[in-house]
Amino acid sequence: MNERDLYGVWKLVSLRSVMTGGSEPKDIYGVDPVGKIIFTTDNLMMTVITAKDRARSQSDAGDAALFRSMMAYSGPFRVEGGDQFITTVEVAWNPDWVGTEQVRTFSIEGDILSIITAETADPIEPEKTGHGVVTWQKTPP
Repeated sequence: MNERDLYGVWKLVSLRSVMTGGSEPKDIYGVDPVGKIIFTTDNLMMTVITAKDRARSQSDAGDAALFRSMMAYSGPFRVEGGDQFITTVEVAWNPDWVGTEQVRTFSIEGDILSIITAETADPIEPEKTGHGVVTWQKTPP
């Protein structure tokens, strides 16, 4: 596969965390998260994912909860090896990502894009490791 296979707008279907050691996959932002990932013909990508029905914040604690229920990043991307896209992060919800390369393994079957993240510490339970499995459906042009 190449960059052209990714071009377009994709709607989030699911976002799951698969922990090392075989525990059951879990829905990171609930069973019905919302999000989009966009790949442009200029080889830029942007994604925003949130939990569905997030409550408005009335406090610092509420602001922190909103931050934990969303993810967003953007930057130029390239495809390597036919099954990985690598994004050089220019802007992100987490400032630690800015300037890094985020590597994702992907496959496309029909209008479904499946992405697997690299193995990493779980953001909710940092003593555990795992990877994300994100499923998207291509939106009509």
